[in-house]
Amino acid sequence: MSLTATPDLSPEAREALAGTAVTLYSTPTCGCCREYTAYLDELGFQVETEWMEDLTPVKDDLGIPEEMRSCHTAVIEEYFVEGHVPVEAIWRLLDERPAIDGIALPGMPSGSPGMIGDKEEPFVIYSVVDGKVEEFVTMP
Repeated sequence: MSLTATPDLSPEAREALAGTAVTLYSTPTCGCCREYTAYLDELGFQVETEWMEDLTPVKDDLGIPEEMRSCHTAVIEEYFVEGHVPVEAIWRLLDERPAIDGIALPGMPSGSPGMIGDKEEPFVIYSVVDGKVEEFVTMP
Protein backbone atom coordinates (compact mmCIF):
# COMPACT_ATOMS: atom_id res chain seq x y z
CA MET A 1 0.00 0.00 0.00
CA SER A 2 1.39 3.37 -0.95
CA LEU A 3 1.28 6.11 1.63
CA THR A 4 1.18 8.75 -1.05
CA ALA A 5 -1.96 9.88 -2.80
CA THR A 6 -2.12 10.96 -6.40
CA PRO A 7 -2.49 14.73 -6.18
CA ASP A 8 -5.02 16.66 -8.19
CA LEU A 9 -2.61 19.04 -9.94
CA SER A 10 -2.65 20.38 -13.45
CA PRO A 11 0.28 19.55 -15.72
CA GLU A 12 1.31 23.23 -15.49
CA ALA A 13 1.39 23.09 -11.69
CA ARG A 14 3.40 19.85 -11.74
CA GLU A 15 5.90 21.42 -14.13
CA ALA A 16 6.19 24.59 -12.03
CA LEU A 17 6.83 22.60 -8.84
CA ALA A 18 9.34 20.19 -10.38
CA GLY A 19 12.83 20.98 -9.17
CA THR A 20 11.66 23.21 -6.31
CA ALA A 21 14.13 22.93 -3.43
CA VAL A 22 12.82 21.68 -0.09
CA THR A 23 14.73 21.38 3.16
CA LEU A 24 12.93 18.88 5.39
CA TYR A 25 13.80 18.75 9.09
CA SER A 26 13.09 15.37 10.67
CA THR A 27 14.22 12.99 13.36
CA PRO A 28 16.18 9.99 12.06
CA THR A 29 13.72 7.44 13.44
CA CYS A 30 10.49 8.85 11.96
CA GLY A 31 9.05 6.53 9.31
CA CYS A 32 6.18 8.78 8.28
CA CYS A 33 8.64 11.62 7.64
CA ARG A 34 10.49 9.33 5.24
CA GLU A 35 7.16 8.59 3.51
CA TYR A 36 6.42 12.31 3.22
CA THR A 37 9.87 12.83 1.72
CA ALA A 38 9.13 10.08 -0.82
CA TYR A 39 5.83 11.83 -1.64
CA LEU A 40 7.63 15.09 -2.39
CA ASP A 41 10.36 13.26 -4.33
CA GLU A 42 7.75 11.53 -6.52
CA LEU A 43 6.33 14.94 -7.39
CA GLY A 44 9.73 16.22 -8.53
CA PHE A 45 10.74 18.36 -5.57
CA GLN A 46 14.45 18.40 -4.76
CA VAL A 47 14.37 17.35 -1.11
CA GLU A 48 17.32 17.67 1.23
CA THR A 49 16.70 16.15 4.64
CA GLU A 50 18.31 17.57 7.77
CA TRP A 51 18.29 14.88 10.47
CA MET A 52 18.01 16.22 14.01
CA GLU A 53 17.23 14.63 17.36
CA ASP A 54 15.24 17.69 18.49
CA LEU A 55 13.29 19.85 16.04
CA THR A 56 12.13 22.34 18.67
CA PRO A 57 14.80 24.96 17.86
CA VAL A 58 13.87 24.90 14.14
CA LYS A 59 10.17 25.21 14.89
CA ASP A 60 10.83 27.99 17.43
CA ASP A 61 13.05 29.90 14.97
CA LEU A 62 10.36 29.67 12.28
CA GLY A 63 7.64 30.86 14.67
CA ILE A 64 5.47 27.76 14.42
CA PRO A 65 2.92 27.84 17.26
CA GLU A 66 2.83 24.79 19.54
CA GLU A 67 -0.72 23.84 18.50
CA MET A 68 0.29 23.77 14.81
CA ARG A 69 3.29 21.46 15.19
CA SER A 70 3.69 18.03 13.67
CA CYS A 71 6.51 15.53 13.32
CA HIS A 72 8.51 17.31 10.61
CA THR A 73 9.04 20.77 9.18
CA ALA A 74 9.83 21.68 5.59
CA VAL A 75 11.15 24.96 4.30
CA ILE A 76 10.19 25.76 0.72
CA GLU A 77 11.43 29.07 -0.58
CA GLU A 78 10.51 31.67 2.06
CA TYR A 79 7.78 29.56 3.69
CA PHE A 80 7.59 26.79 6.24
CA VAL A 81 5.33 23.83 5.56
CA GLU A 82 4.57 22.05 8.81
CA GLY A 83 3.41 18.45 8.83
CA HIS A 84 1.82 16.19 6.23
CA VAL A 85 0.50 18.99 4.00
CA PRO A 86 -0.88 17.82 0.63
CA VAL A 87 0.90 19.22 -2.42
CA GLU A 88 -2.26 20.99 -3.60
CA ALA A 89 -1.94 23.35 -0.60
CA ILE A 90 1.79 23.81 -1.27
CA TRP A 91 0.97 24.69 -4.88
CA ARG A 92 -1.58 27.25 -3.75
CA LEU A 93 0.96 28.73 -1.34
CA LEU A 94 3.66 29.08 -4.00
CA ASP A 95 1.23 30.24 -6.68
CA GLU A 96 -0.47 32.92 -4.57
CA ARG A 97 2.56 33.90 -2.44
CA PRO A 98 0.57 35.37 0.46
CA ALA A 99 2.29 37.53 3.08
CA ILE A 100 2.49 34.73 5.67
CA ASP A 101 5.25 32.75 7.37
CA GLY A 102 3.97 29.35 6.33
CA ILE A 103 1.24 26.74 6.42
CA ALA A 104 0.53 23.84 8.76
CA LEU A 105 -1.53 20.69 8.99
CA PRO A 106 -1.27 20.04 12.72
CA GLY A 107 -0.98 16.58 14.19
CA MET A 108 -0.59 13.59 11.95
CA PRO A 109 -4.02 13.02 10.38
CA SER A 110 -4.79 9.58 9.04
CA GLY A 111 -4.73 9.42 5.26
CA SER A 112 -2.62 12.54 4.79
CA PRO A 113 0.48 12.24 2.57
CA GLY A 114 2.89 9.90 4.34
CA MET A 115 0.37 8.67 6.91
CA ILE A 116 -1.31 5.28 6.84
CA GLY A 117 -5.04 4.81 7.14
CA ASP A 118 -8.06 6.31 5.51
CA LYS A 119 -8.85 9.98 5.49
CA GLU A 120 -11.46 10.44 8.21
CA GLU A 121 -12.35 14.10 7.73
CA PRO A 122 -11.37 17.08 5.57
CA PHE A 123 -7.85 18.41 6.12
CA VAL A 124 -7.81 21.95 7.44
CA ILE A 125 -4.53 23.61 6.55
CA TYR A 126 -3.75 26.78 8.47
CA SER A 127 -1.69 29.82 7.59
CA VAL A 128 0.59 31.35 10.20
CA VAL A 129 1.84 34.92 10.32
CA ASP A 130 3.63 36.31 13.34
CA GLY A 131 2.27 33.42 15.42
CA LYS A 132 -1.34 34.14 14.45
CA VAL A 133 -3.27 31.27 12.92
CA GLU A 134 -6.05 31.41 10.31
CA GLU A 135 -7.58 28.84 8.01
CA PHE A 136 -5.70 28.72 4.69
CA VAL A 137 -7.64 26.00 2.88
CA THR A 138 -9.86 23.02 3.65
CA MET A 139 -9.28 19.97 1.52
CA PRO A 140 -12.34 17.71 1.34
